[in-house]
Amino acid sequence: MSVTDTEVAGAAPGPAVGTPPTVLTPRLRLVLVLLLTTQFMLAVDFAILNVALPVIGEGLGFPLAHLQWIGTAFALCAAGFTLLFGRVADLFGRRRLFLAGLVVLGAASLMGGLARNPEMLITARVFQGLATAAVTPAALSLMTTSFPEGPLRQKALGLNGALMSSGFTTGAILGGVLTDLLSWRWAFFINVPVAIAVLLIAPRVIKESRPDERPKLDVPGAVSVTLGLLAVIFGLTQAGEKGWGSASALLSLAAGVVLLLVFYAIERKVSRPLVPLGMLGKRSVAWGNFAGLIAFLTFTSLVFPLTLYLQEVLGFSALAAGLSFGVLGMGTVLGGVTASKVIGRIGTKQTLIVGGLLQTVFTAALVGLGDDRSWLWLMLVASFLGGVGNMLAIVGFMVTATSGHADHEQGLATGLATMTQQVGITMGTPIMSAVATAAMVGTGASAVLGGLKVAIAVNAAIVLFGVLASILFLRNERPAVR
Repeated sequence: MSVTDTEVAGAAPGPAVGTPPTVLTPRLRLVLVLLLTTQFMLAVDFAILNVALPVIGEGLGFPLAHLQWIGTAFALCAAGFTLLFGRVADLFGRRRLFLAGLVVLGAASLMGGLARNPEMLITARVFQGLATAAVTPAALSLMTTSFPEGPLRQKALGLNGALMSSGFTTGAILGGVLTDLLSWRWAFFINVPVAIAVLLIAPRVIKESRPDERPKLDVPGAVSVTLGLLAVIFGLTQAGEKGWGSASALLSLAAGVVLLLVFYAIERKVSRPLVPLGMLGKRSVAWGNFAGLIAFLTFTSLVFPLTLYLQEVLGFSALAAGLSFGVLGMGTVLGGVTASKVIGRIGTKQTLIVGGLLQTVFTAALVGLGDDRSWLWLMLVASFLGGVGNMLAIVGFMVTATSGHADHEQGLATGLATMTQQVGITMGTPIMSAVATAAMVGTGASAVLGGLKVAIAVNAAIVLFGVLASILFLRNERPAVR
């Protein structure tokens, strides 16, 4: 690389090689604020429209059957293109991709807010998804190259995980508030001033990193893996809407698997693969990302059965149900803020395992929920403590999956981690929806509660399976020196 890690951050020269800085300089602090603000905005953007969907449908004349495409169009691009853009960031410049993605995000958000018909809105959502796929791994790789392995990186990743997780909750609440007080269009417009502010400041504090030689992109690998991921994500969304036995879901999932196998075959033969197989062969990458997939799949999808519980069983309004998830958000923030200290004491593998066990225990506790509002205390306590555990697991996964790599591999490592996050978020709700629906016997609140309890039990079992896999296959890491 033509610049050092310190130059990438735009910071003043740090300590001698081998001695990672332990204190945030003013410039590093500004870099961290910019990157965290961007990641928080992207997380909010992922969830902010969920509450507003019915209003948007009425305002723009969306057929009810096609309303889900407002979310699906975004999710397809955000998950399908993440790995490609993560590698592009490594090859052609992280700051360049970060800034370009922000420009697209701001323009697409403005277009969405001004949409006059369904086609215009869906186009805006596609470009928002593409911008998210570019900005998320670029921002994360800028973070991992700006903060060397050790306490500072652990702190940065912990704050990043906390803000992203709380961003999903904030998005759900903010979407309802903006829609009720102003208009659903402000769910789009809110991104524009944030993107402009970051674009004005970032070039002054974050310097570019680019390779000495202009690299060649593995086009066949890029095409096959992107199409494969798009097919898998589309299949998962179809399964959630039409059932796991639907032809569109099965054909799309099968096509995705075939394309990913083609991608694997291509990567074995090309001289400069998009994803070197040696990277995937690392235990920290393979099993770290598996643990991350479980963490994102399970806790984000838990919102679905709990939303139904609050509204269909306990009879709360949509706004009251959304506000209830603020407790879960506080748990994830606490987990993210304390994760670096926990990792410093017991190491990344143990933190991931402890977090997973906490999540397992308090997810399983939700099986005891009853059919009247006196049980709300259990949901709030269990979701708070489960949120703490989930965020410990997520930060442990991020540190595990992005550590031990050369600078020129950081975009790839963070691209894989971001892809894991996006795929997990996308997979979770269809799976929990299918399990809950299949388990509902009869009609009424009692039938809904029975189906939700089965889905929650399955959720806890999946978390426990992830914990066991981490115990068996992840290597022990020594706690970082504080």
